[in-house]
Amino acid sequence: MLPDMVTKQWFSTHRGRLLAYGAAAAVLAVCCSLPPAVAALTAPDPVRLAPPEPTGPHAVGRVDLHLVDEDRGHPWAEGVEQRELMVTLWYPAEDDGGERARYVPDAVADVLAGQLEQVGLSRGAVDFAGSSTNAVDGAGVAADAGPLPVLLYSPGFNQSRHQATAHLEELASQGYAVAAVDHPHETSAVEFPDGRVVRDSVPGGDAPTLRSALRTRVADLRLVLDAVTELAGGGNPDAGGRTLPEGLGEALDPERVGVFGHSAGGLAAAEVMLDDDRVDAGADLDGSIAYHIGDEDWAEAALRGVDRPFLLFGAGRSGPEGKPHTSRDAPDWRMFREASTGPVLELHLPEGEHMSFTDLQWQVPQLQEGLRPGGPAWEDTVEGAVGAVDPDRSVAAQRAYLTAFFDEHLRGVERPLLDGPSSEHPDVVFVD
Repeated sequence: MLPDMVTKQWFSTHRGRLLAYGAAAAVLAVCCSLPPAVAALTAPDPVRLAPPEPTGPHAVGRVDLHLVDEDRGHPWAEGVEQRELMVTLWYPAEDDGGERARYVPDAVADVLAGQLEQVGLSRGAVDFAGSSTNAVDGAGVAADAGPLPVLLYSPGFNQSRHQATAHLEELASQGYAVAAVDHPHETSAVEFPDGRVVRDSVPGGDAPTLRSALRTRVADLRLVLDAVTELAGGGNPDAGGRTLPEGLGEALDPERVGVFGHSAGGLAAAEVMLDDDRVDAGADLDGSIAYHIGDEDWAEAALRGVDRPFLLFGAGRSGPEGKPHTSRDAPDWRMFREASTGPVLELHLPEGEHMSFTDLQWQVPQLQEGLRPGGPAWEDTVEGAVGAVDPDRSVAAQRAYLTAFFDEHLRGVERPLLDGPSSEHPDVVFVD
């Protein structure tokens, strides 16, 4: 998918480059700049996407929640009087051999299939319906998982909550309950239980719109945390009262909460920590902490910092001069670190890029093997999206550091991996 205008303005303002972005970017971004003659070359059989297996001791289950806040609508959606969210809760599960859940729902699959045609591929070049995860829908909660710390995940603009499946499954396999949320009217397509589909309708990429969107995201994350608390207390927050996996609520520990997000979701993670002291730790995956860096329109988190543990995990280069995206050169990250009174760990993936923190990182090799694209256009687009980092090492490192960070700050378990550079993950640099 070619980046839309909101995406272009966001990146020209915040990162100084245009990257493939959005719910469809997970499978299509690397094909967008291919000439039609090259893009039309497809494999005889459709490509089925399959995320890497999680490495934790638990199998993984997932369940969808439909949440409704009747006290607010949406700032740019006229006539919307209540806020509705779709959330997927990933959790440690019993390995019952159940059928693996689909990677994306029908509405997102339809968007992706349509975008295949836009770049010269047939709608069937990728088998979205046959692409599955490692999780089982509605599987029973693992009896030996113990009280589960809760993590909230917020994706970037136009991205689906499913676009971080590799990380969500990994954290669930490691003993976390992870609630990934779509932000309707920003996400390309959000499908509700009654069949309604809400498309993105972002009016522009200016600072006021972004500021409004972030206020909405913070309220969304707080609504999700309220729902988790209700679930842990024996209630059922699902708007339709649908049956949830037995034992899920009593397994949750809402007294230990973390939040993380990619891009705009990373900024949302920092901002929600200013508003809600129920959140104990947060992580920003390559997200700017500003609404317009050139105009010095900083987010509140950049000005105030946070007083609890936070992880800044950047990748590649940013800004008009193409300097490494770290606090050494990014003023918003530098201000955030200087203002924070809580411990801030900063990591950098020099050979990665902005979309390395999404499922696109592991999907590129599968697309290369199945569709066999090639040439400078392909290589340039891949490098711009996910960089030149080894995909397997990148995914493994991100999983390891996210797990270690939340283990240390939510479980109180010391993780030496956080103390300094590791020979196991040579692609990651510690930033002082």
